Amino acid sequence: MPASSSAQLSEFDLIRRFFTRPAHKAVLGVGDDCALIEGRPGHHLAISTDMLVSGRHFFPDVAPRALGHKALAVNLSDLAAMGAEPRAFTLALALPEAEPGWLAELAAGMLALADAHGCELIGGDTTRGPLTLSLTVFGDVPARMALRRDAARAGDDIWISGTLGDARLALGDCRGEWLLPEPDFSQVRPRMDTPTPRVALGMALRGVAHAALDISDGLVGDLGHILERSQVGALLDVDALPRSEVMASQPEARQLECTLAGGDDYELCFTAPAGSRDTVAAIGARLRLPLTRVGAITPEPGLRLVNREGNPCAYTGSGFDHFASP
Repeated sequence: MPASSSAQLSEFDLIRRFFTRPAHKAVLGVGDDCALIEGRPGHHLAISTDMLVSGRHFFPDVAPRALGHKALAVNLSDLAAMGAEPRAFTLALALPEAEPGWLAELAAGMLALADAHGCELIGGDTTRGPLTLSLTVFGDVPARMALRRDAARAGDDIWISGTLGDARLALGDCRGEWLLPEPDFSQVRPRMDTPTPRVALGMALRGVAHAALDISDGLVGDLGHILERSQVGALLDVDALPRSEVMASQPEARQLECTLAGGDDYELCFTAPAGSRDTVAAIGARLRLPLTRVGAITPEPGLRLVNREGNPCAYTGSGFDHFASP
């Protein structure tokens, strides 16, 4: 049994303390959405692994087709955050039992998304055990064009794709934290069950954005990774955060919790020079994807939350952490 003091480690403290080593053969190692190694001529190979565990990342009774989609989607989202084009993936699957009908649905959801992104399943492993899916994805990005967490610059705008918080809103309903009207729940549940990886956006932002990541653990926590790695700060307008109609109808405190700290959005948060606003707007129009400017990178360290009048926001929550969050 581990010593009780280990319970005080956060997810990212754990990674930094025990599994972060200098990268010698890799272009970019531990600490970003993907590692980068030398790939085909003129390109880097972006690699990322994510694990989904029953009861931790999804409800045990989730529809298998939706689970298959989400398992690949969250990995493709990491490629999107780096501006990488998907190439292939592997699947490691632990199953309590091998039930053919369930597996057929799981595979259908996963492979439909794979086909949509030209991402081939090239191998993996299976075993008996608690239901767990672990995927590793591989993607291509031109050398020196990857969108990294350590590249934000003072004066950059901060942008968010899509809308925030709907996945957390659906989760709260499923957990009994609040009760949404059935039409509202039906609108937000797909954001939790079948998120959309913003692969096309990530590729379009090459040479435009400075830094980027996907929002998987909540905006406050995830943006904090960019600030830490880039050694900058940020001013974030909480009233500018993009919301769906369902989210905008919620009590203000719930809106703040879901948009600032809710996980599973898998939207991109990126920074870009203020002079690129027209270019960013054109990318959003071409992709038919809302891109919202929500703040700015500052030279002073720390994240400051303000409302549209510029007054400080009193929100003190944080993002999701696998070892600190319930």
